[in-house]
Amino acid sequence: MPYGASAAGAAAAIARAIKASGAIVKLEPRDFLTILGRARTPVVVSAKGGFFGRKHRYLTSYKGLFFFAETSEPLALPGDIELIVSKKIWIPG
Repeated sequence: MPYGASAAGAAAAIARAIKASGAIVKLEPRDFLTILGRARTPVVVSAKGGFFGRKHRYLTSYKGLFFFAETSEPLALPGDIELIVSKKIWIPG
């Protein structure tokens, strides 16, 4: 299979993943914490990962959108959240 065909297949898979998950908004860590403060009962998924070292990744939803942040140090999350620790968070794109 030519390289272009496999790249096109990968692009199509990413497009399907985005359609299935909806919009994902990448935020700075401080803005992510602001969103958590606005949510009535926030749920946060966290994972460690990244290609070039250990990054801390966080995902939450608010008003129908998904919000994502990535940091080199763990965030000081509010005590009233429900935290789900995951092995991996994969963001299409």
